[in-house]
Amino acid sequence: MARRTWRCAASSYRKPLMTHATLIRWHMLTAAFLFPAILLFLATGALYTWGVKGDYASTEYEVALAAPLTKGKDALQAVAAAELRRRQIDLPSGAASVKSMGDAFQLEWTGTRRDVLLDPTDDALTAKLTVKDTGWHRWLVQMHKAKGGIAFKIYAVVLALGLLFLVVSGLLMAWRVRAMKRPAILASAAGLVAFIGIALIS
Repeated sequence: MARRTWRCAASSYRKPLMTHATLIRWHMLTAAFLFPAILLFLATGALYTWGVKGDYASTEYEVALAAPLTKGKDALQAVAAAELRRRQIDLPSGAASVKSMGDAFQLEWTGTRRDVLLDPTDDALTAKLTVKDTGWHRWLVQMHKAKGGIAFKIYAVVLALGLLFLVVSGLLMAWRVRAMKRPAILASAAGLVAFIGIALIS
């Protein structure tokens, strides 16, 4: 009888997927690993909000064309890339897009270390290529804006998932401490109300 009782008690016991101590450990390690990137995004984001975006050093070049430019992004990007390679300038690390302004248009090719603009001129067989090299602050801003290559984009996704883990694990830790459960619920509710209120008046 005693043996059967022990078996019932053992079967009813379920070990938690993650103990409180393990949760705290992973929370701290994740915070320590992501700290440099979080600091980068916090600083650049806060400054960008107030209009501090960093500076460029711009250089303009004339580009001789075999045929007038057209609005196709691939064709414009090919012209810009060929001219950059001819001048031994590294290509931007980000994506290119075409901005249309009535009959006028412009290729904008962005990256972390430089932005490149390609514009038609009054001469159909001449284009203007503007190379905008980033200063150190603008370089950080460009990374914040996901203008980097695939490696940094993957890292940004890891950062986002890590931040989600920090928030969820922090709430779970508070939920498991009786004295913190009610304050955590109230703080979450206050945060939600503050976010909605600020969003509505913005």
